[in-house]
Amino acid sequence: MKEKKLVALTFDDGPSSECTPRLLDILKKENVKATFFLVGKNIKENEDIVIRMKNEGHLIGNHTYSHIKLDECNISSAVGEINKTNEIIKSITGEDVKYIRPPYGAYSDKLLSHVNMTPVLWSIDPDDWATTDTAYVVKSVVYKVKNGDIILLHDIYDSSVEAALEIIDRLSSKGFVFVTVDQLMLD
Repeated sequence: MKEKKLVALTFDDGPSSECTPRLLDILKKENVKATFFLVGKNIKENEDIVIRMKNEGHLIGNHTYSHIKLDECNISSAVGEINKTNEIIKSITGEDVKYIRPPYGAYSDKLLSHVNMTPVLWSIDPDDWATTDTAYVVKSVVYKVKNGDIILLHDIYDSSVEAALEIIDRLSSKGFVFVTVDQLMLD
C-alpha cells in the first residue's frame, strides 16, 4: 500500500472579516482541514469566524495578541500577549489553545517554559505577504513541497486566498492529503 503524503496548510494573522470567510468556503468545498494562528486583536467582531473554524474542524492556534516579536520584549510582556489571546480564543471555543506560532518564528525556550504550548514553525514560506502575484505564491509552494511539510500562508490577503485554492487543487492532484499541524506532529 502506498504511504500517504501529508501536508499542513497554515494561515497566520487573521481572522479577517473579508478574506477568512471566503477561505473557509474554499476549505469546506474542498474538504480540507487547516490550522489558523490567530492574532488576538483581530478576533474582536470576528468571533463568528472563530466559531466557524472550530465547527468545521480546523485547528486554532495563537499568534500573539498584537503580532509582536516575542524575543524583543521581556518575558512578562510576551506571556501577557500569549495568555490574553489564549483567553479570548478559549472564551469562544471552550477549548485550551495548545499551539503557538511565534510571529517571525522568534521565541526563546525560556519563554516557552512559562506558557506550556507547542511552537509551530513552517518548512515552506512563499512570502505571500510580500506579493499579490498568486502564480508566484503557488509555484513557490508546489515546486518545493514534500511529505510532512508545513506551509505558511496568511488569511488576510485576497491573493493568498486565491493561491490557497490553486495549491489545494495542484497538491491534491499529486496525491497530497491535507491535515492540521497536530495530526502532522502525531505521525
